[in-house]
Amino acid sequence: MAPHQEIEIKFCIAAAGALGRRLRASGFRLLTKRTHEINTVYDFAGSPLRKRGELLRLRKYGPQWLLTHKAKSTTGRHKSRVETETRIADGAKMHGILLALGLAPTFRYEKFRAEWSDGQGHVVIDETPIGIFGEIEGPPRWIDRTARELRIGRADYITQSYAELFFEWKARNRSRAKEMTFRAVSPKRTTH
Repeated sequence: MAPHQEIEIKFCIAAAGALGRRLRASGFRLLTKRTHEINTVYDFAGSPLRKRGELLRLRKYGPQWLLTHKAKSTTGRHKSRVETETRIADGAKMHGILLALGLAPTFRYEKFRAEWSDGQGHVVIDETPIGIFGEIEGPPRWIDRTARELRIGRADYITQSYAELFFEWKARNRSRAKEMTFRAVSPKRTTH
């Protein structure tokens, strides 16, 4: 897949069912039912990718594997960055290649994701170990219009990554979890 400019915001969701009903009422259709996703972020020793604001991620989404590079982001009202992604036939072999190149896993996070679209952009519902979040991805004006339709105010926009949200959650909850997985995080102690 060719590189593209990813423009998005995240937001907290109190009730995924209510958001699903608003999406349907706004003309969105469900593209992907609730699907398990596990992500592993890789970097070299000394974390040069992270220090440059870049990300290299291997994702298993249902039965599919994806390798993604995200360039450094610019953040205003929306988060924007160049994203290059490709499907991988064998995630275990790709993991081995990354290790052979000197990269190592630095962070893992998982979620259950449902994807919606109206043909102009995407809205996803992510059930994570630290709460339920939505993402709206598309052209900036479309993002703002869609957010208004879904009753999401600009003050509710989140431009942080899941890693940043996890480490904030971890500090607030005094958690010892080292990764944002359901096994590592106790759902009883989650707060947005």
